[in-house]
Order: sequence, then structure tokens, then C-alpha cells
Amino acid sequence: MQAPTVTDMQALKRVLRYLKSTISNGIHLTRSSHTSLTSFCDANWAGDTNDRKSTGAYLIYFGPNIISWSCKKQPTVAKSSTEAEYRTIATTTQELIWIQNLLEELQIPFTTPTIFSDNIGATYLCANPIFHSRMKHIAIDYHFVRDLVAAKKLQVSHVPTSHQLVDLLTKPLSSTRHHFLKDKISVIEDTSILRGPKGVLTN
Repeated sequence: MQAPTVTDMQALKRVLRYLKSTISNGIHLTRSSHTSLTSFCDANWAGDTNDRKSTGAYLIYFGPNIISWSCKKQPTVAKSSTEAEYRTIATTTQELIWIQNLLEELQIPFTTPTIFSDNIGATYLCANPIFHSRMKHIAIDYHFVRDLVAAKKLQVSHVPTSHQLVDLLTKPLSSTRHHFLKDKISVIEDTSILRGPKGVLTN
């Protein structure tokens, strides 16, 4: 923002055009008796060409409804895709713990949370009792997640990349793939969601 280039301005205009064309989109919530907590997380390893930091993102579902999501650049440079993915798993776990505490306070039952990741190495680390010396710099994240998995308070499972819903937040996608994933997270178009007939925000 301090010294925008022509490329930056083109990207900004593209974002504004997208927001304008999707202003009537919103998340559709459905009534359900399912109380499962599931999440999808992913990282775009070294995706920023300026500083080579990764972008991590997650989607969290309660039953069939998405209730929490995030997409943020990681504060440090990851040395491998496994490290970037594992840090995202740890971030997702923190959010899941907060949601669990909220549900317990509201006395709403839920099943053991499951995190789906498409990185086999990161998934294996969550269940592997042997901590590799080359991963010492992420020891805090490792033990935080590993302890919960060992106590059976969290499950981390592998999901094929083709079924990774959070790609919508971390990767450039084709129009077809973008619309497919948008439908999967229950984003629908409804002109009554944000605006009335004259463009006035409704309650």
C-alpha cells in the first residue's frame, strides 16, 4: 500500500470486480442433527514470491455447516511443505479447541474433531511418536498437536488433493474448480442476503 505498482492496481481492480459481481452471495446454513466437528486445512508453501512465506488456511464445519474459516500468511518461512502444512494443522487445532470450549459451555454435544490434510508427511507426523531432529524448530506445534492425538481428543486424517476444500483459500484455481468448491462450502447466490430491492442493507 505504500508504493503500489501497476500490477498491484490491476490485482486490486480484479478483487473489486469480483466483490461487486458476488455481492449477493452468502453462506447457507441448514438445520441438522449432526454434531460432528470436522475441518480442512492446507498451506500454499512459499507462495509469496517476495518473501517466500507460506499462506495457511482452514475451514471448520459443525455438522454440514461451515462455522469458522481463516486464510493468513505464516509469520516465518517454512523449510518444507510438510512444515508449512503442520503449522497450519496447529493453527486449526487451536481454533478447534476454542470452538470445543464454547460448545461445552453451551452444553452442545459434539464428536471428536477431525482435521483433514492432503499432506501425507504432516498427517504422519501427528501420529508418529518419534520426533525427527530436523523438525526441532516446530517442536511446540508438534507436541501441542501430538498430545491431543495421543489422548484421542483429535484425529488427523489424510484427504486426497482433489477433495481438499480449502484450496479455495490458498491457490489460484480455474473458474470451474472455483465454482465447484464454492458450492461445496455452501456459498450460494441469493439477492435477499445482503441487499433489498433498492440496494439497501436489510436486517
